[in-house]
Amino acid sequence: MSETAKAGAAGGEQAKRLRLNAVEMACPLQDNSGMWHLEDNQAERYKDLDYWIDLARLLERGRFDSVFFADILGVYDVYQGSRDTAVREGLYVPMNDPSYVIPAMAAVTEHLGFAVTSSITYDHPYSLARKMSTLDHLTGGRVGWNIVTSNLDSAARNFGLDAQIAHDERYDRGDEFLEVAYKLWEKSWEEGAVLRDRQSRVYADPSLVRDIRHHGRSFSVPGIHLSEPSPQRTPVLFQAGSSERGRDFAAQHAECVFLNAMTAEETRYLVQDVRARAAAYGRRPEEVLFFPKLNPIVGRTGEEAQSKLRGYLEAASAEGSLSLLSAWTGIDFSTFGADDLLGFIRRGEERNGSGYLAEFFSRRRDGGDWTREELAKYFAFGGVGSVVAGTPEEIADRLTAFADETGVDGFNIAYISRGETFREFVDLVVPELQRRGRVQTDYAPGTLRHKLFGEGARLPDSHPGSKITIEEEVRT
Repeated sequence: MSETAKAGAAGGEQAKRLRLNAVEMACPLQDNSGMWHLEDNQAERYKDLDYWIDLARLLERGRFDSVFFADILGVYDVYQGSRDTAVREGLYVPMNDPSYVIPAMAAVTEHLGFAVTSSITYDHPYSLARKMSTLDHLTGGRVGWNIVTSNLDSAARNFGLDAQIAHDERYDRGDEFLEVAYKLWEKSWEEGAVLRDRQSRVYADPSLVRDIRHHGRSFSVPGIHLSEPSPQRTPVLFQAGSSERGRDFAAQHAECVFLNAMTAEETRYLVQDVRARAAAYGRRPEEVLFFPKLNPIVGRTGEEAQSKLRGYLEAASAEGSLSLLSAWTGIDFSTFGADDLLGFIRRGEERNGSGYLAEFFSRRRDGGDWTREELAKYFAFGGVGSVVAGTPEEIADRLTAFADETGVDGFNIAYISRGETFREFVDLVVPELQRRGRVQTDYAPGTLRHKLFGEGARLPDSHPGSKITIEEEVRT
């Protein structure tokens, strides 16, 4: 049975343990447009190794399960048909490769996990498999892979394509990518292949190392995996697709799903839908964990938290937010007036089956119209639906109520102010959640997969990766 690390909550009731991931990127800003110029924001420290080392120590002190590294391979250049706004605002550019900081972070921690993003559209399974095995070895089995298909035309052009591969085709290619990776991780090196027998001078038995002989539509990988089996073999598999095809891909492959739904109703629907699909693929539904995004703003009083929120919204860049929204949707919002932008939001709500945003934007206390800048600032932090401002007790109330209502398994904690947000969450909110028995007070032993699920280091038997086979070699 999947471990939920249940602990006694108030009144002796048993409650599911909530897992915590910290969301980071190796760039000045994430979705928090305009925040880099605030005095206390350490935006520029993304290139400072000491920052990542300090962050690892902080998150392990806060008993976080992992730090999740989002990443992109292009620039946001849809808004005004130019990359200038993204460059000027520091939005996802300049961007470093986050994987290089993981060994340094692992060296100063014992338990914290590390999930790194890599694209199944622009990477190759042969090289990706070695990269992940290397990180899994160096961290002692604490690595996850966030599987993305990538959605920027700017990335496609810089990888030599005229435009992106079609959406569903990217996932079709991804299925084969995973097939190759599973063969390399799970089947190329048999158990016991690595002998390290000094007397017989045999490091590994060649008869137990197998060519995978994969020849498919997108990939041809005939040989062996270059790395010997790591503690987990296959890293913990993360994914965030919410489209119809993306949810089907998650149901087949993902162990952890990141959600960006705006409402509890939509979140609950996605959780139930993906778990039902996973069951249809022969997997156990509880083997898929779900993590919505949360931007906490912590105050020692409610007024202090609301005051901080108002300050952040005043500092937010409307143009930066429109640049983000343009890249996410592929629509240049520099051509939209306020009515057009509100209409777009309403249409999106109708497609998602929820009208709460349309109602929200339609109401104003003074009866006036929304301006384009006000609408843009709604998306200042990736959508204010992910923002929770309050005291530690109020934030803990919101988290636990949302989890109990929707069935999610934890949260992706993002920040508005680099450095400050994580520190306040660890120092103020985590102790409150621990008092309620909702987050761990100590780590379980073992690999990241074992810590998350309470079972072994390897993929469960019901996962397609554990069932993968390779063609038998015909010897004459």
